[in-house]
Amino acid sequence: MSSQLGVATGAGILARERTIAGPAYNRWLVVPAALAVHLCIGMAYGFSVFWLPMSKLIAAPDATACHDLGFLAALTTTTCNWTVPQVTHVFETFIAMLGISAAIWGGWLEHAGPRKAGFIAAICWGGGMFLGGVGVSMHQLWIVYLACGIMGGVGQGLGYITPVSTLIKWFPDRRGMATGFAIMGFGGGAMIGAPLAVALMKHFSATSPGGVAPTLMVMGVIYFFVMSAGAFGFRVAPTGWKPAGFQPKTDHGKAMITQRHVHLNRAWKTPQFWFIWVVLFVNVTAGIAVIAMASPMLQDVFGGKLVGAADITALSAAEKAAIVAAAAGLVGLISLFNSLGRLFWASLSDKLGRKNTYYCFFVLGIVTYCTLPTWGHLGVPSLFVVTVCVIMTMYGGGFATVPAYLADIFGTQMVGAIHGRLITAWSAAGVVGPMLIASLRESQIAAGVAKNLVYDRTLYIMAFLLLVGLISNAMVRPVKESVYMSDEELARERSLSHETGSAANADAAARGAFGAGGALAWLAVGIPFLIGLFIALQKAAALF
Repeated sequence: MSSQLGVATGAGILARERTIAGPAYNRWLVVPAALAVHLCIGMAYGFSVFWLPMSKLIAAPDATACHDLGFLAALTTTTCNWTVPQVTHVFETFIAMLGISAAIWGGWLEHAGPRKAGFIAAICWGGGMFLGGVGVSMHQLWIVYLACGIMGGVGQGLGYITPVSTLIKWFPDRRGMATGFAIMGFGGGAMIGAPLAVALMKHFSATSPGGVAPTLMVMGVIYFFVMSAGAFGFRVAPTGWKPAGFQPKTDHGKAMITQRHVHLNRAWKTPQFWFIWVVLFVNVTAGIAVIAMASPMLQDVFGGKLVGAADITALSAAEKAAIVAAAAGLVGLISLFNSLGRLFWASLSDKLGRKNTYYCFFVLGIVTYCTLPTWGHLGVPSLFVVTVCVIMTMYGGGFATVPAYLADIFGTQMVGAIHGRLITAWSAAGVVGPMLIASLRESQIAAGVAKNLVYDRTLYIMAFLLLVGLISNAMVRPVKESVYMSDEELARERSLSHETGSAANADAAARGAFGAGGALAWLAVGIPFLIGLFIALQKAAALF
């Protein structure tokens, strides 16, 4: 049997050839494996729960945050509390490392396979959080940066792109839906991780300052085991595998979905790659603008209207608390719709086509970004909230649809590696976006613009950026014939990925029943997701 599956004698347990699916496998089992990885690394969006506790680790009266302490001195101080801005750079670091590591090791991942890449991602993300907890306990910020920021960022990059190529090859009939499921996990990871982190910090606060250090360690261990389980759950499709009854459309090279393949080394040099890069960069930058501004914007623009008070200067303590709770509820909704939008839009793209789906994002986005200030001027918070939720679905949907877009344009052979290069757009937007938004806000406040109006110009600028994205999307065309891999190049690439000989199994592989094992795998990821969903809805209830 092992020879039939193309397993090389002596191949290690992490080797790609050990993961080629046999006859009893069911392709729907790869989705919970992908979700297990993405629900863990998705805690990236929930790391903000650590910032304030990390700024209050030293209780001594003379250990107040050293605002005048330089950044390099803050890295090694043991006598001063860190400031919130100093610790929030950890987020920027691992988002930057996400894109860098995915770009560097994307090609290696295609050859090594999802099991090895996923397991290394588990070591880096889980181990990074654990060592970050050690850094917090020693009050050494440089350790936190190296562990959570750099090591964790590598884990995020590998973990993010690991399922992409695998899922797309298992679901040639539903590319968008397949990647939408996995990447939905990244959007929903904070819904599970943030409440868990808060509960753990509360539990450990009696024995550790703020409970931060042991919480990071415990969560690191949990994430390592969950991600490892996902990594070992991956199976890859034999070369040429197709679902029963599926026949790719023949388009003679004119349609937006190719049946051929482009090598990574050529793909990133094509105009199509950079047009899609701009598409993702713009979509992410605009989305980050709303994520960054939504909560303060809701409070600044609507103020007392959220609790039915006409005079914001005469609010009681209870009314002020209700406004803060409403803003927190909006944050919960942002996380929810960010996650659900990934599956909704990516699945819809299987019907509409990827290019048309991005047209929807940009046209609808321009309208919604331009109407947000209007709802503020009219004093209609309900429409403001609904509009923000629609924007968040498109923000998440952009992430989930782009892997299928790349597979349509460049083929499936190296789509994971190409996706790794492309998400440098996310890293760039994650750094540039917040800086742009903060500078716009500060410049308007300095110019004397009223607080409830400072967001208008920023939102109009984001709408203009979406117009740039719309034009860039319109420029995407099928690649030239000369860019595709020849039969010899494709054969060599498949041999590097240890696919040689696996084509013989294509007709018989993965025809097994879903079974009890499939149900348990889905419950293992579904129950935590539903718990996180319930908590997010509870927080959102404060808005109503």
